[in-house]
Amino acid sequence: MGIETEIAENTTKNSSKSSSRKNRRRNRKMPAVQNLFHVCKDVFANGGTGFIPRPEDVDRLRSILDSLKADDVGLSPGLPYFRLMRNGRSPIITYLHLYECDKFSIGIFCLPPSGVLPLHNHPGMTVFSKLLFGTMHIKSYDWADGVTCTATNSENGDGARLAKLKVNADFVAPCNTSILYPAAGGNMHCFTAMTACAVLDVLGPPYSDPDGRHCTYYREYPFDRFSADGISVPENEKEGFAWLEERDKPPELMVVGAPYRGPRIVE
Repeated sequence: MGIETEIAENTTKNSSKSSSRKNRRRNRKMPAVQNLFHVCKDVFANGGTGFIPRPEDVDRLRSILDSLKADDVGLSPGLPYFRLMRNGRSPIITYLHLYECDKFSIGIFCLPPSGVLPLHNHPGMTVFSKLLFGTMHIKSYDWADGVTCTATNSENGDGARLAKLKVNADFVAPCNTSILYPAAGGNMHCFTAMTACAVLDVLGPPYSDPDGRHCTYYREYPFDRFSADGISVPENEKEGFAWLEERDKPPELMVVGAPYRGPRIVE
């Protein structure tokens, strides 16, 4: 009886060790995007409009994205998506859809040189953006105190709101993942490709018109363009503010979808 128990215990221990080794091998072989999917699924499990992940979950997801490389998703600057067409038109931006559910989405924007994703918002969303390769200029704003302006020298100024500049800089891959939150971190941003660029976005939750998460585009005006009662900014700080006015989707913006051909995500 004692021998049988010992054999059973040893068998269980060996089985446990074998299982542990298999799990380690499985984790080592798991494609980076599959690992990203699993972490997103965990981080955004209880997500919804306005959801902000816990700091430790932000760090966990950021760490995975920071280590992600273009070849992990089957991309390189030589692919047709990144060629600049010499036809005088605005560069065409290609979107590769990796995954989407009601909690989060994963996708990649492929921008040729001079390609622009115009200033737009992310209502109630937390967004992780990882530049996979290239040099990209990012300009982003957050609302400044929710102030609505009064027009002075433009009949279109009534709908403009004051915004505070958060980021206005070039980013060169490899670089850290950018993160924006529902009301902070530069929720309204514009991407301009200085060279061919690929940027992977994780949106939690994704855009959804029925849920009030509609993508809105903006025109920006210098601070001096409009005025508002009780609003004044020192001369040397004016460049840190702008008036943003809602606009229709810019007609020059062309984003087309293409099949994602990198490692497949398995739910």
